[in-house]
Amino acid sequence: MSAGTISYAVDLRTIASPTLWGITVAALLLLLLLDLMLTRRQREERMREAVGWSVFYLLLPVLFCVYLWVDHGTGPAVEFLTGFVVEKSLSVDNLFVFMLLLAAFAVPTALARQVLLYGIVGALVLRAIFIWLGAAALQSGTWAFLLFGGVLIVTAGKILKDVLSGHEQEVDISSMRTVRLVRRFIPVTDDYRGSRLVVREKGRRALTPLALAAVAILATDIVFAVDSVPAVYGVTEDPFLVFATNAFALLGLRALYFVLQGVLTKLRHLNHGLSVILAFIGVKLILHWGHGIWTWVPEIPTLASLGVIIVVLTTVTITSLLANRRDRLRGVTADPAQVPGPARIPGGAESLPPAGASGAAVVPDGARQGPEREPAGER
Repeated sequence: MSAGTISYAVDLRTIASPTLWGITVAALLLLLLLDLMLTRRQREERMREAVGWSVFYLLLPVLFCVYLWVDHGTGPAVEFLTGFVVEKSLSVDNLFVFMLLLAAFAVPTALARQVLLYGIVGALVLRAIFIWLGAAALQSGTWAFLLFGGVLIVTAGKILKDVLSGHEQEVDISSMRTVRLVRRFIPVTDDYRGSRLVVREKGRRALTPLALAAVAILATDIVFAVDSVPAVYGVTEDPFLVFATNAFALLGLRALYFVLQGVLTKLRHLNHGLSVILAFIGVKLILHWGHGIWTWVPEIPTLASLGVIIVVLTTVTITSLLANRRDRLRGVTADPAQVPGPARIPGGAESLPPAGASGAAVVPDGARQGPEREPAGER
């Protein structure tokens, strides 16, 4: 094939019929409605309940993978499983950032799952948009593979740079452009007002700190969608499987957050692994683009990709556990502010907001600034 055919369009074939699309979207909406009903109960999440829901949401993709294997063959099943593992890994990383934002806004525990649900719904909507844009780009020409590969490699480099510099665990909400923009035009109350996002104060409408926290999390959702969707397009070109992997990975994050809350800071090498995975998939996409032009360029099989991803995640988990054990033997106290965590948002360090007289959190305005870096959520 000559170099003049670099921009041939990609034929995006899908295993999904309109009926399968309809059933999948309806099931997704039903599960989101169920989550919404659960979040209306303003109480702290019970660990037993969170574990139960986490297991349920992990069983769903396993059953779906079995269905794909029985009804559509090994290929789609392996593509779905590989994409799900990639997206779930990135979603766990998202959880750590959500944890930092919830701490920075001092969101009461009883309201945390409401904010998390906003983040999950926002992530689903944004990723659906990015999936559609990605499909349109691929149909316009194979240059999209090269673009997606470049985006993933650059993202991997940024993640690794943040990890090595030790700044990846910091978040500065006062420097986030979205938060500053909202504060500029809309007044914000000093304390939380239950689960309300908007209240009337002194004759005018005002946002609560809960609304600001939701805005901050939605802003980070945009950042995560930029590298998440190209990553799964590096595994499969089927828009339905891309959507399904994202949906299954995001469902259950609310419950999983409370299960992993005490574990996330211990996965100190997770970002090292994510940078390797994103770079690997970026190279895979570029090789796939090159193979379409020069047939002698090798391609990486999906099954081999799954093996590499599992090996990387297993390795960083083991090295994280060994590093934690080494620190315990040395008598080092694991301070979450000092232990390199897996968050991917660089920014200045932010002190926690003070508590009001009633125990309600007061959102900082002009809080202590960290060094001048790229604002959180605006990577």
